[in-house]
Amino acid sequence: MAVRENAGFDYLLFDKINDLWQPFFKSHRQEGLTLPNTPLTPGLAAGRLPPEAYAHNFDDLEPVLDAHEAHVAADRCYFCHDAPCITACPTSIDIPLFIRQIATGTPEAAAKTIWDQNILGGMCARVCPTEQLCEEACVREAAEGKPVEIGRLQRFATDRVMGKGVHPYSRAANTGKRVAVVGAGPAGLACAHRLAMKGHDVVLMDRRDKPGGLNEYGIASYKAPHDFAQAEVEWLLKIGGIDLRLGVELGRDVTLDSLRAEYDAVFLGIGLGGVNALRAAGEDVKGVRDAVDFIAELRQQPDKAKLPIGRDVVVIGGGMTAVDAAVQSRLLGAQNVTIVYRRGQEKMSASRHEQDHAQQVGVRIVCNAAPVEVIGQNGAVTAVVFAYTEDGPEGLKLLADTFTLKADQVFKAIGQTLVAPEGMGGPKLATQPMAGVWTGGDCAAGGEDLTVTAVAEGRDAAEAIHASFGG
Repeated sequence: MAVRENAGFDYLLFDKINDLWQPFFKSHRQEGLTLPNTPLTPGLAAGRLPPEAYAHNFDDLEPVLDAHEAHVAADRCYFCHDAPCITACPTSIDIPLFIRQIATGTPEAAAKTIWDQNILGGMCARVCPTEQLCEEACVREAAEGKPVEIGRLQRFATDRVMGKGVHPYSRAANTGKRVAVVGAGPAGLACAHRLAMKGHDVVLMDRRDKPGGLNEYGIASYKAPHDFAQAEVEWLLKIGGIDLRLGVELGRDVTLDSLRAEYDAVFLGIGLGGVNALRAAGEDVKGVRDAVDFIAELRQQPDKAKLPIGRDVVVIGGGMTAVDAAVQSRLLGAQNVTIVYRRGQEKMSASRHEQDHAQQVGVRIVCNAAPVEVIGQNGAVTAVVFAYTEDGPEGLKLLADTFTLKADQVFKAIGQTLVAPEGMGGPKLATQPMAGVWTGGDCAAGGEDLTVTAVAEGRDAAEAIHASFGG
């Protein structure tokens, strides 16, 4: 058998795609019609795959466990008294307790145990890097190399209760206090729900036309398909006492001073609105775009076949945004997709699990290289020149040796920056920048670009606000 070149390309996946295309090729040839786009079509093109391939590619990556599977998975838990998985969870969910509740046939109680600490437990069950957090700390992982499936068990419990339309919380007596929560992402939603539960009136504002923040606009479509982000927000708002106002932007429609004057407290969970530049010559040519915008566009497009994607895609960065952009480029039908990261692979912030998944779908990962020039022809990108790097005690150094990757589409995923309200500049906002103002999530000092961390910070800020009211 001949050995194919280009180890970065998943030929098994490519052969499967070609197998799906064959009936289309045959029928189009017989009817004398123009052949549709394929993974080999050069340039940006939509509809590279057969229609049924998109539904398959962007369906649930990890389907929910059924009742029997959940009981089997729960039975593996040791129910540790001093459980390391709780310590590893940023929201400190009592994991052994909720797993025991599943094992004893009370998933409704398990869901309540989860939500008591993490009101967005359904989404976190889908997107949390559990392999780096609770499951990595699991005693079973240390002993056997196979942890209890904590994330999937969490999803089993929360999905089961949400599917019944049940909201297990009610509001306390109205306190007469009003709180402005700016940003309807994970931090803002968690803060708003906890405040409403304690009897405060909340006005929840967001600059976009849909709530959810990162959960709605910033994660891979296959991790939370079927509009789950909006379903979870609608379920959360059943607590009552939360007035959701969309299309309201801080600095444009309201100011921090006006909010402080009108409300008893303000919480800022505004995320990171800016994107770092490559600082490479030619990065402004057509075909170079921010990965976060690409992911947001893909999340909001119900018909994935309409999204144009390049044949040769280069993603620059080493975090989850880079991996999500690269994987979804492959799922849209790109032939060659390469992630290029400036440091060693062990320093990539994307989890090893996510890196492995990317490679399994045919994404090539190249490390220790940084872009120095984006080459364009007729105003559109055709290639990117990279210099090899050396990461030493004095920092990152570009070496003289370079290489070039062909590219008709380039995604920048090298981190986001804060677009701060007036008078609150800096790379991150202080935890409590001024009297009566709290912050949380990615915009705050200590933000970790994780949904679960943002939820914890929003929840804790709500408790601090409540305490400041004398609660």
